[in-house]
Parts: sequence; C-alpha cells; structure tokens
Amino acid sequence: MASLLQRWGIEEKTLPSPLYGATAMYQRRLLDPFNAREKIETEMGPATIYRLDRLEEAGLTKIERLPYTIRILLENVLRNVDGFLVTEEDVKKVASWPQGAGETTIPFMPSRVILQDYTGVPAVVDLAAMRDVAVSFGCPPRIVDTSVPAHLVIDHSVQVDYFGTIYALQRNMALEFKRYRERYMLLKWAQQAFGNLKVVPPGKGIIHQVNLEYLAKVVDYRDYHGEAMAFPDTLIGTDSHTTMINGIGVLGWGVGGIEAEAVLLGQPYYMILPEVIGVELVGEPREGVTPTDIVLSITEFLRKKAGVSTVGKFVEFYGPGLKHLMAFDRATIANMAPEYGSTTGFFPVDEETLAYLRLTGRSLAHVKLVEQYTKLQHLFYTEDAPIPEYSVKLVFDLGSVEPSISGPSHPEDRIPLSKAKEKFREILRDYIRERRQRLGVVSEPGGRHEEEMAHHPEEAEEVTWPKARIVLDGEPVEITHGAVAIAAITSCTNTSNPFVLMGAGLLAKKAVERGLRVKPWVKTSLAPGSRVVVDYLREAGLLPFLEALRFHVVGFGCTTCIGNSGPLPRPVAEAIKAHDLYAVSVLSGNRNFSGRIHPLVRGNFLASPIMVVAYALKGTIDWDPYNEPIEYDPNGEPVYLKDIWPSSQEIREAIHKYVKPELFKKKYQDIYKGTKEWEELEAPTGETYHWDPKSTYIRRPPFFEGFKLEPPELDDIRGARVLVMLGDRVTTDHISPAGAIPVDSPAGRYLLEHGVEPKDFGTYGARRGNHEVMMRGTFANPRIRNLLVDREGGWTRYWPTGEVMTVFDAAMKYMEQGIPVIVIAGKMYGAGSSRDWAAKGPYLLGVKAVIAESFERIHRSNLVGMGILPLQFKPGENAKTLGLRGDEEYDIIGIKEGLYPHKELTVIARRPDGTEIRFNVIARLDNEVEVEYYRHGGILHYVLRKLIKQCKEKEGEKKEA
Repeated sequence: MASLLQRWGIEEKTLPSPLYGATAMYQRRLLDPFNAREKIETEMGPATIYRLDRLEEAGLTKIERLPYTIRILLENVLRNVDGFLVTEEDVKKVASWPQGAGETTIPFMPSRVILQDYTGVPAVVDLAAMRDVAVSFGCPPRIVDTSVPAHLVIDHSVQVDYFGTIYALQRNMALEFKRYRERYMLLKWAQQAFGNLKVVPPGKGIIHQVNLEYLAKVVDYRDYHGEAMAFPDTLIGTDSHTTMINGIGVLGWGVGGIEAEAVLLGQPYYMILPEVIGVELVGEPREGVTPTDIVLSITEFLRKKAGVSTVGKFVEFYGPGLKHLMAFDRATIANMAPEYGSTTGFFPVDEETLAYLRLTGRSLAHVKLVEQYTKLQHLFYTEDAPIPEYSVKLVFDLGSVEPSISGPSHPEDRIPLSKAKEKFREILRDYIRERRQRLGVVSEPGGRHEEEMAHHPEEAEEVTWPKARIVLDGEPVEITHGAVAIAAITSCTNTSNPFVLMGAGLLAKKAVERGLRVKPWVKTSLAPGSRVVVDYLREAGLLPFLEALRFHVVGFGCTTCIGNSGPLPRPVAEAIKAHDLYAVSVLSGNRNFSGRIHPLVRGNFLASPIMVVAYALKGTIDWDPYNEPIEYDPNGEPVYLKDIWPSSQEIREAIHKYVKPELFKKKYQDIYKGTKEWEELEAPTGETYHWDPKSTYIRRPPFFEGFKLEPPELDDIRGARVLVMLGDRVTTDHISPAGAIPVDSPAGRYLLEHGVEPKDFGTYGARRGNHEVMMRGTFANPRIRNLLVDREGGWTRYWPTGEVMTVFDAAMKYMEQGIPVIVIAGKMYGAGSSRDWAAKGPYLLGVKAVIAESFERIHRSNLVGMGILPLQFKPGENAKTLGLRGDEEYDIIGIKEGLYPHKELTVIARRPDGTEIRFNVIARLDNEVEVEYYRHGGILHYVLRKLIKQCKEKEGEKKEA
C-alpha cells in the first residue's frame, strides 16, 4: 500500500541527524517541469541552478520587465516545485506578475531564518512545548525540529545600567548574565536539541549587523536537497527590521515569531503576491546631509507625501541616485522599511554590493560567484539596464534632503533641524494644555503661570518655565522642559554606518578641543551594532574623544531603542516626576513610540549619531542649532554647531583610511565563541526540555493544553464584551510593552509574589518566555489610551459592574464567567515591532476578535496565527461613525456557517438600553491558508496536527509491513 507521502510524490527521509528534523519522515523531491535546471562551473565549485530565462523561452514571462524582487520570488518557486508544497501553477502565478498582485497567494520557501533573543526565546519555548505534545501522542520528539538553517543572535537583553565609564561594557554584560542565566541555559539547550540552529552569544553585535556583515551570502552555495546548488540568499526574521539586509540585494523581511516557527518546521511562508512600488532615486545629497537625514526624509515621503500606500507592498529602489549611496547607506534606508510601511526596501545587487562584500571580508571566490550568478539570472543592476514595470513609480530627489530629526513619537514625523526649536515649542504647548485639562486647571486669558509655559502661543517667551534644581557630580544644576535625559547612539539603523559613526567621532574631537563637555543630567551611551565599529573608531583615534564626552561603549546590542535604556540618575528621575517635566531622549534608533524608550521620558527624537552628540552637549531639545550657540568655551566664546561639524570630505577620508576588510575578518572569526560566562554556562541536554516550575523566566506555555488531533468546529462569537477600545496607530509597544516592569503593575505584583526583588525584575522583553508575566503586561503600557476610561495606562472598565480595574484583572473576571472579549481599534492597529506576544497576550486574556479600521501587516498575521479573528470595518465606517461606545454586548455572526477569504460577517452590538447597532465587517483572513490556520486555532496547532498525523501514519505503515 502506497503511503500518503508517496502519493504526494515525497520520498521518505534517509539522512541522519542533525538534518533529521521537522521533515523527519521525508525528503522533498524537487521537480523540474520547466526544464530550468542546469549545472554551471563557479569559483566555489560545480553548482546546479534554476535558470529564469527558461521561463522566458517557454513564453511565460519576460524577465527584464519584472521587478528584481519578483525575479527572486520567481526563482524561489521555480527551484522548490515538488508538486505538493510548491506547484507548477505557483510558478505560473509569479511569472504572470503583475496579474494577481495584491490578491494571489503564493508559497515562499526562504533559505534561512534569523531570530533575536526577545523573539527567539518564546519561539524555542513553543517548539519545546510542541515536542512535549508529540511525545504524549507516542511520536519521537524530533518530529518537531528546525528544517531550515536558523541563527539566533542574542542582542536584545543588554541594558544600560552603567554608563559614562570604561567599565560600563563589562558591568552591563555581567548584569546581563546574572539576570538572564535561565534564558541563556534554554538557548544553549536549544542549540544542541535542534538540528539546524546556531546561537550567536551575547556581546557579538546586533542581529541585523551580524546578518549584514557576516551571515548573508547574497548568493548561497550549499547542499540543497542532495546536490550542490547556487541560489539567491533569502530569509525571514523575527524582527521587523530584518529588511536591513535588503540593502545588499538579499530578499528578506520581518514576520511574526509564530509564522517563523512554522517555517522552521518546514512549512512555506504563504504570502500575497505583492505589488511593487519603484522609487527612482535622483540627485545627490547636499553637504552636511547624513544618511540618517535621508532615511527620515524617505520615511516621511513614503508615509505622508507619496500619495500611495506602501502597506503590504514591496518597495524597490533604482535610478542614478544609487551611485551616491554606499551599501551602508542603503542598509540604513532598508532597515526603516517598517517605518515607511512596506514589506521590503530593496536595493538590487550592483557593483557597490560587490565592493561591500569585499570590504567586509567575504572570500574573493564567493564575491565572484555572486557576480556570475546575478548577471546570469538577470539580478544584477546597472544604470543602463531596462527599468522594470512597477505597480507604481515614484521619484525621490536626494538633493532635496535637509538635516532633520524626527519625533516626538512617530518615525515619520520629520522635523527640519532649522525648525526643531519652533516645533518643540508647539509640542510643549500641546502637552501643557493637555496636562492642565487633565488636572482641571482653567487658564485665564492673558494670565501668567510661574511654573509652566503659557496656555497661549504668543505668551511662550514671557513665561518662566519650572526650574528643577538638583545636584549631579557634586555640581548644582537646573533642568526644565525639554531637558535631554537620554542621548543614545544605539540601534542597528545607524550604529554601524561608518559615515555617521566617524562623523560623531569627529564632532566629539572638535568639541573636546574647544573645551566643551556633555551636560551632567544627560545619560549618554554608545551601543554599536557591530564590534568592528569600536576597532575603526579606535584606529582613527576618535574613540577617546567620544569617551571624553561620556559616550563609552555600554554594550553590543539594541539597548535604548527597545527600551533597555536602564534607570535615569535618581536626582533626574525625581525632578522629572516632581515637576511633571517634558523630558526627552535623542537617539540614533529607528523607533520612538510613546512610552518605548523610558517611562519618564515624554518625547523621543530620532537623530543621526552626530546630532545625538550635539544634543548631549547642549542638554536640551529647546535649541535652534543654526542660530544659537551649542555652548560657550572656557574663554567665554560662543561655539556654534557649524564650528564643530565635520565635512563630508573629512568623514569619507576617515572611512577610506580606517574601515578595512581585516577588521571584519578578525571580529567574525570567533562569532560563535562567547565570553567566559557563556562558555562555562551549564545547560540541560536531551531532546525534550526539563521545565523548572519555580522559574520566573521560562514556563511551559498553555497554548497546547487540551490539544486534540482534530480541530473543534467553528462557532459564532456571542455575548462578547469590549476589553479595550483604542484609537489610531496603536503599536505593538502599547499592546505588549517593552522596557522596565513597574513594581505596582500586575506583572510586578506577580514577580513580587514569586520572590523576585524589584531590582531583578528586568524587562518585559527578557521575560517573554514566561506567559504569566506577559499576559499581565498585555495592554499595560503606561502611555496606552483606552477610550473606556479617562486615564492613561493599562486600565479598563469591567462592564458588568462598571468598575475601573486593570485590563488583566478585568479579563480574568470575564474568563471566569465564560464571557468572550473583543478589541475595537482605529487605523494601523499593531504598527511597530513584529512582536508575537502582542497576539499571544490577547489570546491568553480571552480576546476572540479585533475589529479595526486597518491592520499592520505582521500583526494581522500574528493574530491569525494565534486563532484571533482580525475584522476590518468597511470603508468609511469606524467606531465613531457607527456610534459604538464600548459598553455594548457583541455578537459576530457568520463564522459558524463557514469562512473564506474576506468574507463579510455581521456584527450586532446591543446597548444597555436594548438598542441594537448592526454593521458588517470584513474578515481579514487574506487567503485560504489563513482560513485553515484560523479553523485549527492557530498556525502552530495546524502544523503540530500535521506532523503528528504524519508520524502516526508512518507508525501504522511499519506495523502493516
């Protein structure tokens, strides 16, 4: 009797461990229905490739009319045809682009997966829990395994507790190991337990920089299903800024951790064939303009000024302006793709890509392979190459860019540097007005208020701002609104672009030579994305000048950009709280959402590392950098920003002289070797994980409790209550907070009850392996605004009694009574990080559906992946237009009778007085695969059922034989 696998055209797997993985019972047999397979000779050795031009010869497409990203997707499906996961029809769908763009579902088989520890720990926890379920059904643990190469880079855990001294790095890393020993034991266990997983230890750099400088191949050459193949390097990552790799022609983007787990287990990533927006870059950057200014301007342009939506679409850059952007600059722009809303920000392979590969120490043989393969496959860009067809074509003039910052809470809110002071005054006026309304203070026309800015704009210059008098470093100082509490050179976006790093060093050198120093209330930090940065800054003689301004290296990780900014000096923190000051951070990161950087910091401004140093010197955001001095030197002479600003020529000369291949080769030769603490860390062994019931970091998740081989029948949602009602652009930071865990929060109380001292709480991100902490942190951001209550933070109204309580407590009460809950929101619900706990947390709080005006791409997928139904208001409708107040009971009808993509469901909202509001919503299950995931209660349940059934069938066949 032929097995089900054989009927699918799949051979049983014979390869031994460690390749024995999620596809444990079979090895895919790749087919070649288009006769595209061909062997070529390369510098790396003989290689099989799948030629795209064979599809052109067959009359299916014209390769040069396709965008470069679509060519890569086309090669991916062409190479992976097996008649089951990927079919001949899938190849035809991609080849016929733009037909079906935005509608047709295709399978994508990325060649690798990359994870960081914040998302990697819960992924490993999920996989470990799935192994337990497999064993309970009599299957071997290794049916749940990583079937594609995966790298997990530990970069999100280091926190800036120490700063301003040469010991900061050592002490921060020591604290990191002390705090997160349990998490690191789990990851070391995972490395030996899962076949294709490699862990990059702490202190080796930020995930995207390690990916860019070392892991990325551009063109991969490896054994692929039994033969040596060359093919485009493709990936998905569990960090939304995985797109940084697009800067060197590698197609990859961020997905939710839940989706990544499915890919690790051998599933395709099912995606909509994308529309592609072509952005022609023209012109040349002006003197004084940095790559940061360019990316902030492009982000604003694509979010606000282009006139088209980029959400869910690929963005591809081309044009004569490319020659003015180094690969570092392109990577900076690609990194910010989530901020300008697109799935990718892609730069095709060209001569600059090859130069970058040589600079970063890749072998010459590999660089030649990249050139040979991309030229042969029409993937190599030249300025005179035919311009592909695009869904939309836009033009962006690099010459129009001016020095800028962005803030106070959205990356696309660009502020020209020349308008920075004026804009801050507007922001502050709004803050004062809101604060006074919150406190119930009425301002008399023309009145004066000694301790805050006037209510009226024209009074701004005449009013005394609150002055907080504190002592720092033995020196009495005063701080007021606009004080820069944090100045951080941080994040993957900028901290490994040598133009802005060398620029920051040169500005520091000039500032020190003029006798300037950083203001004592500013918490400074330098957290490079790459260890190479320290080497070239040291060789250039610039590191000592940064250190003289207290920009010492504090860690090689994300730090401030993800909320790991650490505590502020106590006098500063107390002054901010006592006077309700509008303190700010200035960081060279990519995200500045409200409440993200530090709970006491109101406004967060993105800036180049050069401007981070400048603002640290000034000490306030309330400054006109063009017309006001940055400070006075010891002789009383004014020093303006222009006096210490390095020229572009100075910066380029330093890069040419000090950024060398030898530095990259040296730093990456020991990438998998950790510190003494890492190497000596004893971790569990074996194929299943031994859960410690006392752990407050790692707990077995409850997602698979009561797991059955057959999914339950779908049913309508009836009698649901609104848990939270939210406005526009609620981010995953609001839903699943990063940063410190407050002592008086539900999560803080849980940790206290389990014997954890407040000093050891750590961050929400670091405790993502413990569902008890994370469900208590869901909707608990101190800046979230639930419209059901009149206060900020994680509060809601429990409708059966009308009582105001924490979201967690209300959810538990609803759950005890068997009452389902829903979330109502506005536009772009779930913007921001690809945070799976923003879906897992609501799931554990009993959320069955989210009704929103629109969803961010990754978060919508995560909701589906957890079995939460994303529902979209019909165009022109929202909670306000429909008159929804949040006190209604909700029925959602049409689920039980069957679902299909974009099905319209009926919602009946019953007010307390018996009035009914009826409206239709669109089920944002975007393809048949997502319908199936939802029917199973989530993607992991779907995959686990599939693996166990395959295991059982194989077991049955053995008995039959």
